[in-house]
Amino acid sequence: MNIRQMQILEVVRASGRASVEELSARLEVTPQTIRRDLAELADQGVLDRVHGGAILRSGASNIAYEERRRMNEDAKAAIGRACAAEIPDNSSVILNIGTTTEAVARALLRHRNLTVVTNNMNVANILAANDSCEVLVAGGLLRRSDGGLVGDLTSEFMANFKTDYAIIGCSALDEDGDILDFDLAEVRVSRAILRQARERWLVTDSAKLAQKAPIRVVSLAELDAVFIDRPVPEGLRRVCAEGGTRVVVASPGS
Repeated sequence: MNIRQMQILEVVRASGRASVEELSARLEVTPQTIRRDLAELADQGVLDRVHGGAILRSGASNIAYEERRRMNEDAKAAIGRACAAEIPDNSSVILNIGTTTEAVARALLRHRNLTVVTNNMNVANILAANDSCEVLVAGGLLRRSDGGLVGDLTSEFMANFKTDYAIIGCSALDEDGDILDFDLAEVRVSRAILRQARERWLVTDSAKLAQKAPIRVVSLAELDAVFIDRPVPEGLRRVCAEGGTRVVVASPGS
């Protein structure tokens, strides 16, 4: 499964179905390319072809999430370690949905006296192994595809906190510095999370620079730091410099 096919699955997961024309416009490839991708995804058993597009096959979304977790696994682990190294014991943290925020959670397992607020069931399950960590899990609509909790109830829950750090992931990082995602309900929660922290950090692997998504979360310039596995392109470096956003490069193996 290639990166574009993972993007197709993200779009279909967010709405349950997608047309060839919609996917072609969003991913900036020809309809013929989309049809070939849909045929391959149908052969893999994760999508069902319907007239003019595709729908998510029952039970397929968890497969897609496991695939995404394995993509750039070493880079995500390095990012997680670099991020966790800057979080002191006795801190409060919000972690949102995503495979890279899960890597941060794994790197926090030896921290002491943390308070972690999350709308990510996977993060909660990871940090349950740290008996010195208090975990508060948001209510909301459970998205079975990735263990995320989203919706107005989730955003309202987050508004109760003022944490030391908010750490979010993303689906794509645009060349103009915008952080992008596919699901509007998730984006609203991410924005609520960022409002509730003294330090706002993004964790993302560099593969997100080659991806596209339709919904803007915030600009990198509005954050305090971004943790990534490779140096960012010059345009993003300028955005970060102008906004005072630190860029922390965490190479795999570090």
